[in-house]
Amino acid sequence: MFDASDFARAERLGRIRLSERFFMRDFLFSETALAYRLPNLPTDEKLAIEVGEGLCQHLLEPLCDRFGHIHIRSAFRSEAVNEIGNRDNRNCASNEANFADHIWDRMDGARKGATACVVIPAFYDAFQASGDWTELAWWVHDHLPYNTMFFFTREKSRWAFNLNWSTGVSPERRIDSYEGRYENGEWTTKRLLTKIGMANNEGDHSSCYARLEERLSQ
Repeated sequence: MFDASDFARAERLGRIRLSERFFMRDFLFSETALAYRLPNLPTDEKLAIEVGEGLCQHLLEPLCDRFGHIHIRSAFRSEAVNEIGNRDNRNCASNEANFADHIWDRMDGARKGATACVVIPAFYDAFQASGDWTELAWWVHDHLPYNTMFFFTREKSRWAFNLNWSTGVSPERRIDSYEGRYENGEWTTKRLLTKIGMANNEGDHSSCYARLEERLSQ
């Protein structure tokens, strides 16, 4: 439950500017927190701000520069909010699996990190076919210092994808997606596009996103 101190802290944290376009407030909203009337606030504010700045400055700002407005679908989760989301099957992995990912204020071993689930409206409007997400995935892979990406389907999630920025360890450079049918509360297929060690992880992939460059030229 919220109390007066939670409100004051949320107001203070929300005013912290992480980058040119983004403030901490952009990342604190959670439907789960709202439904259960829980504060969605970091315990380690300094760490959450540090990795939030990294996520915004290294990944989200360049995406905005290239594609315009970005919608933040889900980002920071407190441990209490994520635990409930996992318990009630709200598409949340366990707390331990989300350290340095959606749980920004906990390290995963030596790794610090932050994840935001984002939608790029311009991309959603321009690409409709199954598999089109790979154009955006390869563009990010070639241009930005991401750690991991996980894409969801156009039909259910409007090409939303989890984008993780990390520091402290070598990046995974891994891209996964859910492609398939949503049945009995889960997606029926999962696809690994690339990761460190696969032959397709290195080199130039511009031929894989040629249509993106053509349709979303600025």
